[in-house]
Amino acid sequence: MLQSLPQESGNEPASEILPPPDPQPGGRWRRTLLVLKALLQALIAFAILIGAFMGMNTLVATKPDVPKRPIQERSYAVETVTVAQGDYAPDINVFGETTAGREVELRALVGGEVVGVHPNLKAGGHVSEGDVLVAIDRFEYEGAVTEAEANLAEANAGLVESEGRVELERVNVLRAREQLEFAQRDLKRAEELVDRGAVTERTVDDRKLLVSQRQQSVEQTQNTLALEEAKVVQQKATVKRLEWRLENAMRQLDNTILSAPFDAIVRTEAAEPGRLVSVNDAVVALYSSDEFEVRFTLSDNQYGRLLAESGTVVDRPVEVIWYLGNAPVTYPATVSRIGADVASTRGGVDLIATIDSANAAVPLRPGAFVEISLPDQTYRDSFRIPETAYYGEGTVYVIEDGRLRPRQVDALAIDDGFILVSGDLQSGETLLTTRIPEAGSGLLVNDVAKQPEGSQDGAPQTANNRKSETE
Repeated sequence: MLQSLPQESGNEPASEILPPPDPQPGGRWRRTLLVLKALLQALIAFAILIGAFMGMNTLVATKPDVPKRPIQERSYAVETVTVAQGDYAPDINVFGETTAGREVELRALVGGEVVGVHPNLKAGGHVSEGDVLVAIDRFEYEGAVTEAEANLAEANAGLVESEGRVELERVNVLRAREQLEFAQRDLKRAEELVDRGAVTERTVDDRKLLVSQRQQSVEQTQNTLALEEAKVVQQKATVKRLEWRLENAMRQLDNTILSAPFDAIVRTEAAEPGRLVSVNDAVVALYSSDEFEVRFTLSDNQYGRLLAESGTVVDRPVEVIWYLGNAPVTYPATVSRIGADVASTRGGVDLIATIDSANAAVPLRPGAFVEISLPDQTYRDSFRIPETAYYGEGTVYVIEDGRLRPRQVDALAIDDGFILVSGDLQSGETLLTTRIPEAGSGLLVNDVAKQPEGSQDGAPQTANNRKSETE
């Protein structure tokens, strides 16, 4: 609770309300001097600022005029090319895989023990045409040849014997016919004499009986001759059969040797000395060492363009490029045929080209992933320009009197860094090939090919150069 202040007698104010008396007599004057000093310092600073501002304005107003460098037009150093109108065919670049042009799997044609193999009969080994790859034991097959020769000789001897009997029977027939003729003439004379009474009837009958006997002898001899001739035919058939058996035995003997049908590389082998092989066992697989093909796929559009131009793609030249590290190896090739089926899964048509690797420094191998380049459709009266010369949707710039002039062209095809175009161009015109963001009509350029060596006038204008000119 508040307590009331004690009241003093009389009219004097309470000591708690009045300020305390100044203990020092000159304190009020000192405070006044401090305030005046601060005001004086502020006035001096303000005067200095005003003086500096006025001095700066005076210096700016009285500065001498500095001559400005006149703005000069700068030219761009550019590269150019002279265009020429002609018939150009871009290259189609696709990828494919090499395959063996000829390959064969040799199988055992006879059974037996392997008694010899070629020293290079290993995967990747090279063999020449006619080299003996595998030799099978010949003993049984040589015996079969000997037996077939003996049987044939026996059959030939029987044929000679049969032919001799045929000749003998032919002579017998001839002699029997002569005797029949004699008997017939004798009978005729007897019949003439019986009319005269010179001979009896019994004599005529005896002559008739003799003629009948001679006729029977002729018929028997002719039948015997026919039988002997049939035996000769049978023996000739036997001889022919035995000749075939001999030929087959000799062929089986030859089949004990498996030889290389052409110069080849061994792909697989399954023959070692001492192994027993049966008929039709796979022994070795070969592929030709100098006949290779490459299979690649063209899109429907690419194939259609080639077909529309010449009617066929067969015999079209092709370049096959095999990249071995950083060193590409090129092989010439020719399209030999078209794939049997349309490659629907790959979206195109398969082509097979025959590779000419006869003079190749690096031998090919099947399965190599290669690049194929072949000429596309030929575009008549077109221009082949670098891609960097093509601006926007069909603008190129030619240089006339050192300045750019725009021309409109139509793009026909892309050709590995170049574009085939047709349009407002003339042969012999100089075309801009340097990419300039500020390219436009009338821009001053300087062809670096015509610039003197060491000259700096044609240095290309950059952002720093433009900034220096502004300053």
